[in-house]
Amino acid sequence: MTADLNNKPDTLDIGGDLTVNRLGFGAMWLTGPDIIGPPEDEQEARTVIRRAVDIGVDFIDTADSYGPGVSERLIGEELIPTDDVVVASKAGLIRHRDGEWRPHGDPDFLHNQVLCSLDRLRTDRIDLYQFHRPDDEADFEESVHAFAEMKDAGQIKHVGLSNVTVEQLDTATDIVDIATVQNRYNVANRSDEDVLRACENNDIGFIPWGPMYTVDNEGVAGVLEEVGDSHGGTPRQVALAWLLHHSEVMLPIPGTSSVDHLESNVAAAQLELTEEDMTKLDRIDAQP
Repeated sequence: MTADLNNKPDTLDIGGDLTVNRLGFGAMWLTGPDIIGPPEDEQEARTVIRRAVDIGVDFIDTADSYGPGVSERLIGEELIPTDDVVVASKAGLIRHRDGEWRPHGDPDFLHNQVLCSLDRLRTDRIDLYQFHRPDDEADFEESVHAFAEMKDAGQIKHVGLSNVTVEQLDTATDIVDIATVQNRYNVANRSDEDVLRACENNDIGFIPWGPMYTVDNEGVAGVLEEVGDSHGGTPRQVALAWLLHHSEVMLPIPGTSSVDHLESNVAAAQLELTEEDMTKLDRIDAQP
């Protein structure tokens, strides 16, 4: 379902009641090298958070594993819960100092992590808490039940999933209402198109992580540059604009540790693509 080019919505209702602008901010890079430890310039990281809100970003995505704990802490300290910004976090993936990401879906661990997230974010309830990645060594349904229990306990408002298949999404929705799915997706990597379509069919928000991971790829960069030149935009802005035009449930969250990059990313929401532009960009996926 390509969004109506003449009536592209500016906002998305998460879970039916949290209305946010359709271009958010991913806070993974507000940490140290390799997403471990504090940022080299913590003041700059704080400035990025504040500037994001100042220019209209009202959806910020983070995770307990970013740092770990660093990104959540900075967001909690800078925002000190406000109704003006929806904050989403995640649990179920551990960032080890050896550089590996390891799923950990044990329900007891997840229940402990939400307490940590609540403390670092300085809130009594997290707007959106997402299961970061299914764990082959834990029962998926039991992991999802843990999030349902967090919701019942009032610790979180809405439940989200990340890195899931259509089958896993179907399984989870039988347990608890799912507000969002966050999977890898961008203009040249659409392997989860079936998940996106399932989200569209069920009014579930789709948060594409890695929205600009392929912008420099051969067969991609040239097309993005061509379209960007015709609108006075950058290739990265075109990649983000394509996502917004491609589906009405799309909520990109480009991440950065730079104010300049942040402002450029947010400006992509104003880039209006034509049907000709979309045809060129849609064809990227068919290229080898």
